[in-house]
Amino acid sequence: MPKKYRSDVMGAIHETATDLYKVGGMDRKTMRKFDVLCLTPIQEMTPKKIRALRTREKASQTVFAAYLNVTPSLVSKWERGEKHPQGTSLKLLSLCICDQCRIDPELIQGRSGLDQAGISPGEPRYVIL
Repeated sequence: MPKKYRSDVMGAIHETATDLYKVGGMDRKTMRKFDVLCLTPIQEMTPKKIRALRTREKASQTVFAAYLNVTPSLVSKWERGEKHPQGTSLKLLSLCICDQCRIDPELIQGRSGLDQAGISPGEPRYVIL
């Protein structure tokens, strides 16, 4: 699985550090520091955090599920603690919780000329800050 970096610059820095580590120019402890600095962290998502994120975005469970490409019943189970987000859903939630990603309501509601661009206004769109 490819690594996900905080930015392109952090990706380049991390790849350089990895190469230095492979040739013995950097010790394991320093490499771990670069991992923490450069790689996008995946946060543990509690039911309370998921509900708070959904509320912050002013989305119903159905709309929030559409943003994440999951079923509304799965979002409900996450919020009740019956299941826990995994994989891509966990990654998206982690990005959104740390404000690297915000949902732009104008894009979702079609107020930004999306119809002229050939994009359906009902499709969820994400804006990376």
